[in-house]
Amino acid sequence: MAGIDGITTGTDTTAMIAQLMAVEARPQAMLKQKVSSSQTFVTALQNLNAKIASLAESAGKVAKPAGTDLYSATASSDKVTVVTKPGAAAGALDIRVDRLATAQVSLSGAMAAWPNGDALSISADGTITELDTAGKSLDEVINTVNKANLGVTAMKVAAGSVDGVAQYRMQFTATDTGSEGAFSISHNGTDLGNIRPAQDAQVTLWAGVAGAETLITSATNSFTDLLPGVDVSVKEVSAAPVTVSVNRDEKAVTDVAAKLVAGLVDVFSYINKNSAVSVSTSDGTTKASGGQFTGDSGVRALKETIMRAATSPVDGRSPSEIGIIITKDGTVEFNAEKFAAALKADPEKTQAALQTIASRVETAGNQVSDKYEGSITLRIKGQESEVRSLNTQIADWDRRLSSRQATLSRTWSTLEVTLGKLNSQMDWLTSQLDSFSASSSKK
Repeated sequence: MAGIDGITTGTDTTAMIAQLMAVEARPQAMLKQKVSSSQTFVTALQNLNAKIASLAESAGKVAKPAGTDLYSATASSDKVTVVTKPGAAAGALDIRVDRLATAQVSLSGAMAAWPNGDALSISADGTITELDTAGKSLDEVINTVNKANLGVTAMKVAAGSVDGVAQYRMQFTATDTGSEGAFSISHNGTDLGNIRPAQDAQVTLWAGVAGAETLITSATNSFTDLLPGVDVSVKEVSAAPVTVSVNRDEKAVTDVAAKLVAGLVDVFSYINKNSAVSVSTSDGTTKASGGQFTGDSGVRALKETIMRAATSPVDGRSPSEIGIIITKDGTVEFNAEKFAAALKADPEKTQAALQTIASRVETAGNQVSDKYEGSITLRIKGQESEVRSLNTQIADWDRRLSSRQATLSRTWSTLEVTLGKLNSQMDWLTSQLDSFSASSSKK
């Protein structure tokens, strides 16, 4: 019937049905608009949730002692390297570097090839291992040693020539430095000895102080926790003492505080931006439009919760005393100079205040952003559930409208056919009447 659109009535029934369907689809259009609005709101909540979760995570690190117990270390010689880690404390210590750690090296006699039948044995960790070297080339013997995984590596070194025949020495080296890496190696029953013994590194503390001088050894050139939370590495023997100094890293602590405040600013600025009302004028008409969070009491409440956590007094002291200041724009700012001054004047109290603020921010942030019970998380889940329900209704409307359109199309198609038949009948009756009239007039 699609081919007889308006064939009888002259009406564009397709356009008319489309207009009727547009009217009937208005409720569905409103649902689609609501879905779009809800999805935009959900995206805004998800972004806010991610920002608060990130803030809570970083605040949790600052709240721990290791988050603000930050120290830097220096040495009076560039041949000594000092690294601090959690647990370090301020102080200084003189050390004398007596010797460096070395790995044992043993060397065979010169040879052109591995003598057939010569045996090779390696003793390490109290265990003697006989290696099968019969009938092997120098390279194969080297491969045998290296694959044995005995803590010893082998290599051949060119050692000139005899009567035009190239000579080589076999060098055997411990894989680890220090006395624990020592080994003994025998070639055909003869101990090769060593050209460099295994040796631990050694430093002396309080050198020359009677009753206090202490020797410290290490299998490597690094001394772990020589001071609490301080690792020292040595590169060269030094007869003169080297001073290792550990001091509070005030810049690093200030940077930690600045980063915490930056996270707060990010959250507050995002909320403020999406809560602002914009005013526009067009054709003499003034129109105000709000953001995603404009007038939203839930978002406003969570902002107040985090703001209180960040700016409430700590032991009767305002956070502004350590540089965390509320602004007139409804956010916070950080005064690095003020924080640094407070840290210098009373480091323990300033760090404690910062840790308390961070702990409160962490708690507030987790209450909001927890992936199971956070208030924003639950809101997002509720909005997503509503969107699913609306999409179900939209799908129902798709079926309903499709059925209605099919009904209208059938109705109008049937009407066109019926009117066409009636017109045909009327034309036949008219022709019959005209014939009758013509006949009567002839009589």
